[in-house]
Amino acid sequence: MTKITFIGAGSMGFTRGLVRDLLTFPRLRDATLALMDIDAERLDFARQSVQRIVDLGNYPAKVTATMDRAEALKDADAVVCTILVGSVEVWKHDILIPKKYGVDTNIGDTRGPSGIFRGLRTIPAMLDIVKDVERYCPNAIFLNYTNPMAMLCRAMQRESDARIMGLCHSVQGTARMLARWIGAPVEEISYVCAGINHLAWYLKFEWNHQDAYPLIRKAVTERPEVYNEEQVRNEMFLHLGYYVTESSGHNSEYNWWFRKRPDLIEKYCTHGTGWNPGQYAYILQGYEEQSDVWKDEIRKWLAGDPPFSLDRGREYASYIINAWMGGEPFQFNGNVPNTGLITNLPEGACVEVPVFVDRGGFHPVHVGPLPPQVVALDYVNAMVEEMTVEAALTGDPELVYQACVYDPLTAAVLSLAEIKEMVNEMLAQHRDHLPATFTRFAV
Repeated sequence: MTKITFIGAGSMGFTRGLVRDLLTFPRLRDATLALMDIDAERLDFARQSVQRIVDLGNYPAKVTATMDRAEALKDADAVVCTILVGSVEVWKHDILIPKKYGVDTNIGDTRGPSGIFRGLRTIPAMLDIVKDVERYCPNAIFLNYTNPMAMLCRAMQRESDARIMGLCHSVQGTARMLARWIGAPVEEISYVCAGINHLAWYLKFEWNHQDAYPLIRKAVTERPEVYNEEQVRNEMFLHLGYYVTESSGHNSEYNWWFRKRPDLIEKYCTHGTGWNPGQYAYILQGYEEQSDVWKDEIRKWLAGDPPFSLDRGREYASYIINAWMGGEPFQFNGNVPNTGLITNLPEGACVEVPVFVDRGGFHPVHVGPLPPQVVALDYVNAMVEEMTVEAALTGDPELVYQACVYDPLTAAVLSLAEIKEMVNEMLAQHRDHLPATFTRFAV
């Protein structure tokens, strides 16, 4: 019997979907599903929701729920992590303080000053979790979905020998989007995709083994509805020649080109990112109200409205766990240490490359060099991540400042002195939520 543990099980939509997917595999039908969260109300909703799926499918699975992490992890075969460190009252300042200085964040959970400070808060918690994995389930695989993905995976993979894999939705999601644009059945698409998380690139994208990039370029340049669906990413593709994996909303933050002036935000980031300017601030302001709506929706769902399909989805984790437990081997894109996999990115940095998984574990694929016009952007962002991880592990606020200095959007908007002022204000605001070594400011 397989034991699968969910740390942060209160991430309801994800937990429900993954449990549904897991139980469709014959070797996982009788799994023990161990749910753990620090929020008792969310944990109880998760327990009821997972039990409903088990009952609907008449599966022989067992559901447990606990706020004791050690109990949840003990003897697990696989661990899935979807945590959030800090309440909205903490992380809203990740967005609001940079905004005051002119760094207009759109999503802010991955890179830039917002992602850096989220990383500083989250890395210690993730290291505690992975130490418990080593202690209570040393033979398990650990699948992380928490952002900032690359920073967290780099810190854990640097400090732990556990079988850690970072997973994201963007590679398979974008591949389906591009297939839709050119009218191709997704099962006829093949690709090679590599880079860093949210900045991975389709080095090859083929339809029935024929280069599909000319068709993508034709769709982007000749069909306004296609161009307008992803304005930022489409501009990057037209100028750089390769398509990037993560949404326009995210990618508008990761470079120098789209968010440094209000007129550019209006032109490129208002109508075709999927996230309007300031929408994240709106989410922050409306968080409590949305929480109440969420609770009502869960109650309705538990009562059977709307109906819930038990058909398997496309999320990687269930296929990975099935392969790890002896099922069919599976290929996916994952976040791993760069052990010469991408030869022109820093050794040891967290990279996103093709990976095979089977009963023997994870097997990353050697990619070689990225094209120069895309590795330049990836390299800068990878080094920002390296500085952030080093800062988190050493408690050096000067490295926090230097990480922000090299963030492309921040550098495009602010001077060195202005960046230092912003960082010191963020350090002061977050002082109670950072390790004690951060009590001094960047000097």
